Amino acid sequence: MKYTAIIIWLTLWVCHNASYGQEQKADTALVLQEAVVTGNRTLVNRNNVPMNITVVGRNEIENSSESALLPVLSERVPGLFVSERGITGFGVASGAAGGISIRGIGGSPNTQMLVLIDGHPQFMGLMGHPLPDAYVASDVERVEVVRGPASILYGTNAMGGVINIITRKQNREGFSLNARAMGGSYNTQKYMANIGGRKGRVDAYASVNHDRTDGDRENSKFHITNGFANAGLRLSEHFRFRADISVAGYVAENPGMITKPMFDNTVDVLRGMTSASLENEFRHLNGALAFFYNWGDHNINDGYTTGGKPLDYRYRSRDNAYGLLFYQIVRPWQGNMVTLGFDYKSYGGKAWNRFLNHAPDKIMVDTSSYDLGGYAIMQQNLFKDRLTLNAGGRLEHNKSYGNKWIPQIGLAIRPTENFVIKSSFSKGFRNPTIREMFMWAPANPNLKPEEMTNYEVVLEHYLFKRSLYLEVSGFIADGKNLIQTQIINNKPMNVNTGSFKNKGIEVAMQADLSGKFSLSGNYSWLYMKIPVLNAPERQLYVNANFHTPKWQVNIGYQYINGLYLVTGKNARQEDYGLLNAKVSYKLFPAMTIFAKGENLTREKYQILDGYPMPGAIFFGGLHLSINR
Repeated sequence: MKYTAIIIWLTLWVCHNASYGQEQKADTALVLQEAVVTGNRTLVNRNNVPMNITVVGRNEIENSSESALLPVLSERVPGLFVSERGITGFGVASGAAGGISIRGIGGSPNTQMLVLIDGHPQFMGLMGHPLPDAYVASDVERVEVVRGPASILYGTNAMGGVINIITRKQNREGFSLNARAMGGSYNTQKYMANIGGRKGRVDAYASVNHDRTDGDRENSKFHITNGFANAGLRLSEHFRFRADISVAGYVAENPGMITKPMFDNTVDVLRGMTSASLENEFRHLNGALAFFYNWGDHNINDGYTTGGKPLDYRYRSRDNAYGLLFYQIVRPWQGNMVTLGFDYKSYGGKAWNRFLNHAPDKIMVDTSSYDLGGYAIMQQNLFKDRLTLNAGGRLEHNKSYGNKWIPQIGLAIRPTENFVIKSSFSKGFRNPTIREMFMWAPANPNLKPEEMTNYEVVLEHYLFKRSLYLEVSGFIADGKNLIQTQIINNKPMNVNTGSFKNKGIEVAMQADLSGKFSLSGNYSWLYMKIPVLNAPERQLYVNANFHTPKWQVNIGYQYINGLYLVTGKNARQEDYGLLNAKVSYKLFPAMTIFAKGENLTREKYQILDGYPMPGAIFFGGLHLSINR
C-alpha cells in the first residue's frame, strides 16, 4: 500500500504543478508519439489500436547515453524487465543475462517475447531467443513496445509482447554527423559515430559502435563492435525501396556465481541481419513486400569451476532465420481500414561440439523448420470517431504441429477529445524451438505450441491542455501448454504441462511542467500465481529532466520490489533502488560534454542469483553533432 500511496501523492503533486505551469505558459503542450506502426503495420493513431503500446522516443534514448538499448526500455516501459549481471554487455551463455520479461512472461530461454527491427523478426534460429547485445541505442529512432500478445500480426514468439525497434533514417534534406566518446569505471570505454545524408529521392545512414570493459569482477571482460547501414530510394510517387544491413561481433566472459567461480567460460559471437522492402502508397491502399535474413556464428567455451580441468571441446553453432512478409492496408470507405497480410518464416541451423584434439565433430542437430501464416484485421470508426472497433484473426501453419487459429477483438471509446478507454481480448502463442524438439536429452519432437489468453482495459487521459498524460492499465493473462522438463520413464523430457495466471495494474505518466522542466514515470504491480525469475512484483521509475540552452540535468530513480532470485521451496526475493544522474553542458553549438553516474547510493543488490551487481559507477564523455 505504501507504494500505491507514493504514486497517488506523486500524481497529485504533478497535477498541482502542471496547473500552475499553465498560468505561466498557456501554450505549453506535451509532445507525445501518438502515431505507431506496430499495432497495425501502418502509421495510425495509437488511440485507435486496441493493443497497449508504449513508445520510447529518440530524446529519451539520447538522454540516457546508453549504448545498449534494452536497459533504457527496462526503465521506461511499465511491466518490462531486463536481467543484467555486470557493468555492460549481456552474453548468451549460462546466467540468463539479457532475459526479457513483460508482465511475468518471457520464458527461459527468452522465447515468449519477440524483438523486431523495422517489423522484421529477430531471434536465434536454433534457440529461438533474441540477442540483446545486437540492439544498439544509437541506431534507433524510437521503440514501440506492445504490452500483451501480438501474435495476430507477428506469429510465433509474440506471445507475451513485442519490442519493435524502428531504426534511424535521414529524413531531412542535407547531411548529419554524430559522434560520442565516453569512458569510466572498470576501464569501460564506449565509442559511437554515425553519418547520414539525403538528396532528392535518395537517403542513406550508417553507424559504428564499439564498447569494451574489464568488468566489475575477475573474468568478466566484454567487448563488442556493431555496424549498421540503411538506404532508401523513392522510385516514383507511389513506390519506394529500402534496404539495410547490420553486423555485430562480441566476446563476453562469464565469471560464474560468486560462490562458484567459472574459468574460461567465454562466448565469441558474430551476428548479422539484412532486409529489403518495396513499399507502395496510394490514396486508399498502402503496404509492402519485404524479405529478411538473419544469421549467427557462435563459438562457446563452457569453462570449468575450481578444481576442474579445461574442456577439450568447444560448442559451435551456425543458425539462420529468413522470411518473406507481404501486407496491404485497404481503406474502402470513410472510417474503415482492413489489413491483409501473409508471411513465411524459416529458421534452423547446425550445432556441434568441435574437439581440440582433432577428433571427429559430434553433431547435435542440423535441421530447420518453417511457419506459414495469413491474417486479416478490420478497423471501423463509428459515431463521428467516438468509437473504434477492431477484430481479426490469424491462421498459422507450422511444419511440425500443423495449423493454429489466433483471434483478437478490441474497442476504443473516446468520450472526449482527451480521454480514451480501450479494451481488448487477444491470444498469443509461441512454437516449440528446435532446441526443445531436437537438442540434448530432454528433446521431444512432438511438442505443441505454448498458448496465452489476455484480457485488458486501458484508460488514457490528457490534462491541462495536454501538458499532462496519464495512463492506467489492468490485465489478466492465462497461459497453458508451457513447455517444461519432467522426468518420464526415468528420463528427462520436454512436455506441454505448465501453466500460469498473471494479473496486474500498470500506471504511466508524463508531464511538461514548464518549458524547461519535465517529469515522467511509471509503476507496475504484478501478481503471479506461479512465480518466475526476471519478473519483479513491483516496479517504480521516476525521471526528472531540466534543460536550458546550455545545461541539461537528468535524474532517474528505479525501485524494484519482489524480484525472485530463486523460486520453489527455497524461494528468495530481492528489493533494491537505483539512483542515476546525468549532467550535460553545451560547450559549442556542435559539442556537448557530459558526466553520468549510476547507482549513486551504492546499493548492494543482485538481479541474477550469485551475480552481485557493481556499486556506484561513473562515466564522462563528449558528444559531437553536426547538421547541415
